[in-house]
Amino acid sequence: MQFSSEVFSIGGSLLTSFLIVFISIPSIVKVAFKKHLYDAPSNRSSHTVITPTLGGVAIFAGILITAAIWINACQMPELQYVAASLLIMFFIGIKDDMLIIAPLTKLTGELVAGSILVFVGNIRFTNLHGFNNIHELPYVASVLLTLFVIIVIINALNLIDGIDGLASGVGIVVSTTLGIWFYLAEQYSYSVLAASVVGALVAFFIYNVYGKENKIFMGDTGSLVLGLLLSVMILKFNELNIDNTFEYWVQAAPSVAFGILIVPLFDTLRVMFIRFFTMKPLFKADKRHLHHALLTLNMSHKQATFTILFVNVLFIIFVFYVSQYTSIRRLILIILLVATFFNYLPHFFIARQQKRKKAA
Repeated sequence: MQFSSEVFSIGGSLLTSFLIVFISIPSIVKVAFKKHLYDAPSNRSSHTVITPTLGGVAIFAGILITAAIWINACQMPELQYVAASLLIMFFIGIKDDMLIIAPLTKLTGELVAGSILVFVGNIRFTNLHGFNNIHELPYVASVLLTLFVIIVIINALNLIDGIDGLASGVGIVVSTTLGIWFYLAEQYSYSVLAASVVGALVAFFIYNVYGKENKIFMGDTGSLVLGLLLSVMILKFNELNIDNTFEYWVQAAPSVAFGILIVPLFDTLRVMFIRFFTMKPLFKADKRHLHHALLTLNMSHKQATFTILFVNVLFIIFVFYVSQYTSIRRLILIILLVATFFNYLPHFFIARQQKRKKAA
């Protein structure tokens, strides 16, 4: 009976968030056009038509309403703090989508939201799982590391949101992976939360990638909300894997978490290094991301997105398998080497393409 009720809650969560987002987006698109709340193409953008940017409003509403309906607050007491943090991210994002806010203001909002999770919700890293022989973390180190990780994940999701379906697709892949693991680990509330994220993002993905009249972007509202939710689930994943006695314990969990989020994390790390060594502003948008390289190879948005998502899925399967046989440090090194190879490939083909054009 318990199995059936939990599956029912997960399925209900998935369907509820999907329907809320799917039904609400056409109305949001109409309002956005009437109020001129859309993104016009520019030399930094990869789209060519005016498109509303308020998809994050639907995503936020779909996830929050669904979580309130389907998650038992007694089994997940930290839910109220997650909701409070999401509200902060929502208001920061909606203001940025409408008016554009200073990076420092956005960072302050992220710190406030992260602080609610850490100091009030007690959602934080408490253990490094033996990385460099470090297990339990001192409180101050735990707080600083957690806030850093939350901010990195939020901004990494924000930075990869450059082509149709990429940020939402990564969110679907990551949330599905974590949701399945939470279910196996009998953490049903988090599995329901993951399902609500997947349902909302699938509905958004349909409009974002395949929509014509009702095409919409998630904007900063969506990417900030999604980044916060993924950071919460990643934190929970790491904390649950401190206990190595249960059946679905994941060895080298911090490295596996990095591998699950490899697309936004490595792409952001690579771009930041390039900007730093070329003395460019770290947070000024450019076209150095992996998806831009794939577009240069004449891939469409769909082809580039599905190529990256396919690689992300392969990475997830790879890190879960390899984690059984190696340490955290070695797995991180392997992940970095493999990710570097995959990120180099498009640039290799671009160089070949340019040589052929010069020769012709």
